[in-house]
Amino acid sequence: MRELDQLLGWYLDTCYAGSDAATKDAFSTLLDQQDPELWDWLMGRARPGLEAWRRIVDEIRASDRV
Repeated sequence: MRELDQLLGWYLDTCYAGSDAATKDAFSTLLDQQDPELWDWLMGRARPGLEAWRRIVDEIRASDRV
């Protein structure tokens, strides 16, 4: 899904390099999730189960991209 790639790509380009190792690991495992689930999280229709994923999703949702 192109929109999903854009949102996750924004995080990768903007936030990833400055993140700590735990957040980088969380982002890596977040990318392994199914696209429909990721989309629902990023659109605010659902919340990820892991706190580390919620922080990443919240950061993306707080951007002007969503």
